[in-house]
Amino acid sequence: MSILRDVLAELFGMFVADLRLTLAVLAVVALAAVLALRLGQPELAGGELLLGCLAVLAASVLRAARS
Repeated sequence: MSILRDVLAELFGMFVADLRLTLAVLAVVALAAVLALRLGQPELAGGELLLGCLAVLAASVLRAARS
């Protein structure tokens, strides 16, 4: 049980360690879901998902480089 607890704690720590990054990725995915499901624009959703994730990644790298 100790190993399972350690693995779960590590997984939880990966997502909570950079809360800003986690929330930004969730926002990008939510927007892509809205574009695909509600507006019926799967091509636009795919492009938004790609560009949004790249933008979030670039912002995270720049923020880490400054500190």
